[in-house]
Amino acid sequence: MRFSGFRVIKEALTGYKGWGPLWRNPEPQPSYDYVIVGGGGHGLATAYHLAKVFKGKRIAVLEKGWLGSGNIGRNTTIIRSNYLLPGNEPFYEFSMKLWENMEQEFNFNAMVSQRGILNLIHTDGQRDAYRRRGNAMLLAGADAELLDREQVRAMYPWLNFDNARFPIKGGLLQRRAGTARHDGVAWGYARGADLLGVDLIQNCEVTGFRIENNRVLGVETSRGHIGAGKVGVAVAGSSGRVMAMAGMRLPIESHVLQAFVSEGLKPVVDGVITFGAGHFYVSQSDKGGLVFGGDIDGYNSYAQRGNLPVIEDVAEGGMALMPAIGRARLLRAWGGIMDMSMDGSPIIDRTPIDGLYLNAGWCYGGFKATPASGYAFAHLLATDRPHETATAYRLDRFNRGHVIDEKGMGAQPNLH
Repeated sequence: MRFSGFRVIKEALTGYKGWGPLWRNPEPQPSYDYVIVGGGGHGLATAYHLAKVFKGKRIAVLEKGWLGSGNIGRNTTIIRSNYLLPGNEPFYEFSMKLWENMEQEFNFNAMVSQRGILNLIHTDGQRDAYRRRGNAMLLAGADAELLDREQVRAMYPWLNFDNARFPIKGGLLQRRAGTARHDGVAWGYARGADLLGVDLIQNCEVTGFRIENNRVLGVETSRGHIGAGKVGVAVAGSSGRVMAMAGMRLPIESHVLQAFVSEGLKPVVDGVITFGAGHFYVSQSDKGGLVFGGDIDGYNSYAQRGNLPVIEDVAEGGMALMPAIGRARLLRAWGGIMDMSMDGSPIIDRTPIDGLYLNAGWCYGGFKATPASGYAFAHLLATDRPHETATAYRLDRFNRGHVIDEKGMGAQPNLH
């Protein structure tokens, strides 16, 4: 079943009788060549690229709940490639290019909207830092524009330009960045993988690994043992808990990241804006709600809910940037579990156990990295070599001292 405007018109005229399920709901087979643990964005993207690009066969994705029930459906939908360090920027620019062709590739509307992202500048030192970041982006093939105060005012005249503590002095703009519908991304990859023969197995929790002579032979699940030639783990905030079943302790902490949406408003924010003097970012959904977020909760947790002090902190950041937000009513809030690595950058690598591979540590960058993460992880599973844009994401970089400290915060996951 392919989607098109003509198909939508036909179904509207015939009572919508031709629509069917987007993917099958198969029973698990006794064994597979590849088993992907985690049915979120990264796991589904991995299975899709593994089948489509690398011609993998006999692939299964195991999800303990329903597909897309984790962080892929619990984020603020921002996509961008405005990174600084050489270990990160080429990877996220590769992801940005995949975003731009995603919908045409798997024939599904993920509502990718390249509305632009503006990082605001509040000090002279910050301007210097953003100039450096913009140059790094240009060198990696991305787009970047350094705006002065009046150029920013022309875009968003209602921002608090003359705040005594946080005056707005300019901004770094990436026009190709924007947002995408998080659920649509999961559904699109799931549908695409299913059409390529991947078994998407829901309500199948992994409860252990079968390992003999330092080689993984399969996984134990709530639906029985499933044999595997290779196992890839992409479970986001549950990475530490799942990998502990294989006897591994990861350089990761799990924290909750809250997000919020206001009541529906008339169009006011046509792009994405980030507050440079605090951690606050905001965009506006197609339904009119302001979608915004800020810092993670400061304590470790596996709960998909946060606490009130962070809500207060995010609201204060919003009020400092755009005081008019104080007149909007908060509609709802939710939380996703972030697997915060020690340097704020991800891990895509083989583990010391033969046949077991890890995709984790995405911190705040998980959603925007979905296409490239899936492609790079599939490349690793298929070839046993890292993708050229992911060579820095080694698991042992913390032992080697080759950290990718994008924010300069050091080994403090609660600050990344």
